[in-house]
Amino acid sequence: MIRTTRAHLNVEAHTHAGMSGKNNEDRYAVASFFASERDRTPVLFAVLADGIGGHRGGEVAAELAVNHIMQSVAKSDGRFSRHIIEGAVSQASEAIAARSATDDDLKGMGSTCATAWIIGDKLHTAYVGDSRMYLMRGARIQQLTIDHTWVQEAIEKNIITPEMAREHPNVHVIRRYLGSPVPPDPDFRLILFGGEGAHHPENNQGVKILPNDVILLCSDGLTDLVWNDEILETVRVKSNIKEAARALIDLANERGGHDNITIILISAPPDFQAGTKKKGTGWLPWLLGGLAGILVLAVLASLFAFNLLRREPTFTPTPTFLPTLTATPLPSPTFTSLPTQTPIPTIQSTLTPWPTNTTTP
Repeated sequence: MIRTTRAHLNVEAHTHAGMSGKNNEDRYAVASFFASERDRTPVLFAVLADGIGGHRGGEVAAELAVNHIMQSVAKSDGRFSRHIIEGAVSQASEAIAARSATDDDLKGMGSTCATAWIIGDKLHTAYVGDSRMYLMRGARIQQLTIDHTWVQEAIEKNIITPEMAREHPNVHVIRRYLGSPVPPDPDFRLILFGGEGAHHPENNQGVKILPNDVILLCSDGLTDLVWNDEILETVRVKSNIKEAARALIDLANERGGHDNITIILISAPPDFQAGTKKKGTGWLPWLLGGLAGILVLAVLASLFAFNLLRREPTFTPTPTFLPTLTATPLPSPTFTSLPTQTPIPTIQSTLTPWPTNTTTP
């Protein structure tokens, strides 16, 4: 893919260490691309990681996760592929495990990850752990992901209720994470509104983004303290996603802020239309139309001349010359620049020292 400096969607990202005094072990990255030099389909990729581990372990693990996943996707051809995501997650997990094995201070570290890969107006997701993604559309909010936690499994088996889960002592016991002895499989289930596609939620990949849709990626520092309906209300009452992101972080901190809080908001403008433009082919329809027009004129002129020759002469004819047909040069094609949106943070394609993200004061 070809890196660009502006995205075709509005993006706002913030991270905060919270109020507990712990290091910020969350990391994120967002980057925009064109699919290729010839294929100008806009692409946006966002990844969020929540580190696990004492001392510096969590932040190192999250840093490795974000860098490896982003670099793997950036090298792709812009088309969504489960194989690319699976390889990226596996490489990141192996890098975390290898680093953990060489440093006693980093032993046992790991990380979650949540990724949103938007190609034109199609959303693709993949995730590991309990970092979540949401879709807000109109007056509805839908959690697109399923937590890989002990309490989620207990809810599914009717051992506990969702209301009991928040206060349960195993609420943060994660069943699947990067850095585990066996690399985890990313989860491609994408849960839509009202149970749509509930039987085969992986088939929901590529769901179309509509005007005014808002996508949220967040760490559990937000969802532990702010309910889904409160997230929706906060986003809807604010005039823009920058204010909404800061308001959500403030709300989590007002309620204790016991963990790091990271938010990535992606919104589609009211007139959103994700166009696909093939470089160098915009003039082809004009050329074909011009050639077709010339051919029609030539046929008509030939028929006219043939009819004249078939007529019986009633007078001495004078030489008649048919007009010479000349092709009129076609206008040079022009290309309309893609709409510009809010600048987004970009990352280097090589590993960078942690931390890479600026925390919100």
